[in-house]
Amino acid sequence: MRQHRFRPEQLSGDRRALYDAIASGPRSQGPQVFALTDADGALRGPFNGFLLSPVLGDALQRLGAAVRYGTALSDRVREMAVLVVAAREDSAFERESHEAVGRAVGLTEDEVRALREGRVPPLTDPAEVAALTLTRALVDGDVPDETWAACVPPLTEETVFELSTLVGYYAALALQLRVFRI
Repeated sequence: MRQHRFRPEQLSGDRRALYDAIASGPRSQGPQVFALTDADGALRGPFNGFLLSPVLGDALQRLGAAVRYGTALSDRVREMAVLVVAAREDSAFERESHEAVGRAVGLTEDEVRALREGRVPPLTDPAEVAALTLTRALVDGDVPDETWAACVPPLTEETVFELSTLVGYYAALALQLRVFRI
């Protein structure tokens, strides 16, 4: 790992405030399907890196909370989209944590496996099919006109905005995790 691990007792000021916002915010509420901190209390995954620059880290953690808890995306669509990004970016932390979240929100083992392998699971809900089709185009860098026409409707422009924001956010996290060897 190329990054200092920030244990809570080492923190003060903006770093401590950001740590507290992450460790006691919406990610810590309800059932915990993956650990936010390690045995020493240091934040896991991308969250420890947020402490390197509290201003940017706070903006990222608020964006992440909004993407995860404040959009109109269904839980299944959100988690499938995150897992598409995790597979594309080969992000072990995002894959591990969001496979657990995905299972908790109703993704089957077959669906999780297909997404891990970069395949499209068999889906029957037209909105889920469209969201997954769109997300796969987004991770490739653009949405061709024919894909747009096939996905909007049933998706709305608002859904496309939320999905494209999700893809960008999780791709940024995957980049940081890769660069810092987390």
